[in-house]
Amino acid sequence: MQNNTSLALEYDYSIAKLFVFSVLAFGFVGLLLGVIAAFQLAIPELNHLASEYGTFGRIRPLHTSGIIFGFTLSGIWASWYYLGQRVLKISYLEHPFLRAVGLLHFWLYIVLMVLAVITLFGGLTQSKEYSELIWPLDILVVVVWVLWGISLFGSMGVRREKVIYISLWYFIATFVGVAALFIFNNLSIPTGLVAGVGSWWHSISLYGGTNDAMVQWWWGHNAVAFVFTSGIIGLIYYFLPKESGQRIFSYKLTLFSFWGLMFVYIWAGGHHLIYSTTPDWIQTLGSVFSVILILPSWGTAINMLLTMRGEWNQIKESPMIKFLILASTFYMLTTLEGPIQSIRSVNALAHFTDWIIGHVHDAALGWVGFMVIVAVYHMVPRIFKREIYSKKLMDAQFWVMTTGIILYFSSMWISGITQGMMWRATSEYGSLIYSFIDTVRDIVPYYYIRAIGGLLYLIGFVVFLYNVFMTISSGRVLDKEPANATPMAA
Repeated sequence: MQNNTSLALEYDYSIAKLFVFSVLAFGFVGLLLGVIAAFQLAIPELNHLASEYGTFGRIRPLHTSGIIFGFTLSGIWASWYYLGQRVLKISYLEHPFLRAVGLLHFWLYIVLMVLAVITLFGGLTQSKEYSELIWPLDILVVVVWVLWGISLFGSMGVRREKVIYISLWYFIATFVGVAALFIFNNLSIPTGLVAGVGSWWHSISLYGGTNDAMVQWWWGHNAVAFVFTSGIIGLIYYFLPKESGQRIFSYKLTLFSFWGLMFVYIWAGGHHLIYSTTPDWIQTLGSVFSVILILPSWGTAINMLLTMRGEWNQIKESPMIKFLILASTFYMLTTLEGPIQSIRSVNALAHFTDWIIGHVHDAALGWVGFMVIVAVYHMVPRIFKREIYSKKLMDAQFWVMTTGIILYFSSMWISGITQGMMWRATSEYGSLIYSFIDTVRDIVPYYYIRAIGGLLYLIGFVVFLYNVFMTISSGRVLDKEPANATPMAA
């Protein structure tokens, strides 16, 4: 009886559709700002061409927030409102309350993002990495997050399917992890309201000095853990089997990877504070747990790659599989590179250098960006009932973006290691050989390469936008759901 009912379900994709559009908008704006910032670093004079609102200091937090909390979260939420109904065997058409919660979730989120853009452009910030928003907007963040929680757990409460699929484990982890860490990190005292000092939106952290740094990087690193990592793993566990037609390789490896990731990742943030005033045990804890993190991270990536056993020919035939496999490969790369950088002897060379920037963008461009793109390409034909417009454009996009990523991270690796070596170089008398400006001068060519790599990635994203919009407006109308998103012809 359950199977008959589930087969007859008509899913409501109206909320998923809205989040797909926000993925496209925030992705383009976030990447554009990143490219502008990259060229400003290569050509500092560009900072003087704009007013104070166009300088690197204003653009950089808009870029990071736009990609993490705009592009990536929109991709996760679009996927939730799409696949959540399917794996739980429910429809929002049957549950008007859940549909209303989802719509409120989207529109309050858009209001929040608009206010974030206005305040960050205006220079209103808490000056905390990945947590720049002023305290009134922090409260709105909590409201938006609670609405997602109501949708997440409310949908599970009315599900027809008894088993909670793997992807939802990771969505739950994202919800719980971000909720706890965001609130603790953003506890603050509004000075204008409480002490009558400064503007009404000004605040100071509840913590002081070293404690503030430790709580900040407990949050900062785990914003990556529970958005860039657990949320995106939730996507690949759904979209790779759907696109490849293969079963996940190992359920036991899934269990090991999930619980290992949850227990280990949350304690790794201390590696951002090595050689600082934080207690030595905090630094050691961060380093040790970062190295251990290789096991669950690679467990997930290997599980994905082995899912394709016997079907590697699909890489030639399907651009979607190319995106998925390269995303898994970049996940393996970045989750090996990060732990290596957290080892004290390596950190002494790498910290505060561009090598760290290269590491971050391995993940953001290769792993996160490719996975959100796959999610959109998979959902669009089913949401709009139209075949993807062009396979050739998908292929072109893949190669342009991949070239951009390689230029980006290789230039930052070379630049970062150059910086670290020059900063540490001493003469036979123990004095520094190079001044700081010598280092800056020598890495300028790599900044040009990084900017060109970012521009190529942005061009690939524009191709993606064109392909999606042409699909919606001109794609061949489908009578039934496609087996996968790749069109049979170009």
